[in-house]
Amino acid sequence: MGVLVRGKSGESRASGARTTVLGLLGRRLKVPRRPARSALRLPKRPALLRLPARSAVLRMPRTRRAQRWLVQGLMAACVLALVPATWMRLEAGDRVGTTAEAPAREVAVVFGAGLWNGRPTPYLAHRLDAAAELYRTGKVKVVLVTGDNSRVEYDEPDAMRTYLTGRGVPDERIVSDYAGFDSWDSCVRAKKIFGVDRAVLVSQGFHIHRAVTLCRSAGIDAYGVGVDEPRDSTWYYGGARELAASGKAALDALFRPDPRFLGPEEPGVTEALAAGAR
Repeated sequence: MGVLVRGKSGESRASGARTTVLGLLGRRLKVPRRPARSALRLPKRPALLRLPARSAVLRMPRTRRAQRWLVQGLMAACVLALVPATWMRLEAGDRVGTTAEAPAREVAVVFGAGLWNGRPTPYLAHRLDAAAELYRTGKVKVVLVTGDNSRVEYDEPDAMRTYLTGRGVPDERIVSDYAGFDSWDSCVRAKKIFGVDRAVLVSQGFHIHRAVTLCRSAGIDAYGVGVDEPRDSTWYYGGARELAASGKAALDALFRPDPRFLGPEEPGVTEALAAGAR
């Protein structure tokens, strides 16, 4: 059935032509449909450009009560950390001084303090210098060097012996303890293995109070020579380390455990004293 278009014939033709042109333009200029959002494939972000996940941030408690508890807890922790070190200073008392103030003892005990390329570190060298001075002035007759020799390439006692002989101490007056892995082990072994009852201990000032306290707990009548050092980064590190080490030392003095390696008794100190008496 046809559609009747009323009007002049010219208008009908123009209208038809316009409709046809618009239809053609619509097909040619047709805008492509946008793909669905789920179909979009964006390139993955490189690993180096990815933002790190949000890390947990420590925050102060919001309430005043919780903040007060936090501050009190920190203060209590600081006090507990200082108690062992304070106790050791009080325990050592007036038993710490210089080489000139040290009483006469038969044996000096020098604690290890590390090696650099097989040679004593500056701090250990200063301890050995003080021990050599004690020997030269007649304050001691034998030097017991105690340190770590837990592996072949690291031998503190032999390095200490070589240094002392180079400073005039006769080799036969030096006794080596190769299992002095820490201060408590050195004190216990000096007493139980080498038979030392009275001794002058040599170490730095930040360590000597702990050494005297531990050796007294092990049964040695000990006097400590504290070697002076400049206030450099090593000195401050040693002082801070003492706060941590004093806690373990207090437990050692209280429970008195056996050292890591005890072993049989050794006559080195007795023989060295006998050789010096000839």
